[in-house]
Amino acid sequence: MLIELRNFGLTAESEVSINVSYQGQSVGMFRADILVEGTVIVELKSAKQIAPIHEVQLVNYLVATAKPIGLLLNFAETKVQIKRKVKDLNQSELS
Repeated sequence: MLIELRNFGLTAESEVSINVSYQGQSVGMFRADILVEGTVIVELKSAKQIAPIHEVQLVNYLVATAKPIGLLLNFAETKVQIKRKVKDLNQSELS
């Protein structure tokens, strides 16, 4: 996946440490499966299907790291499932 992202001219890194903050204070680090262009967190899974907990986990990562976009990719047995989460810049909410 990293090779393909880079072939498209995108900056993509795996296992990137991202600072996690709460109320402006650093509380630790999170390791993103893939970080694209410094803004998109890609979370990779290999499960029968995407579960609500997977989506909640991605939303928590976005909120904690202040990244605006997240992709959840699940490589299921017969297909790839994709969920996208985007922070609404006007309302500070995720959809």
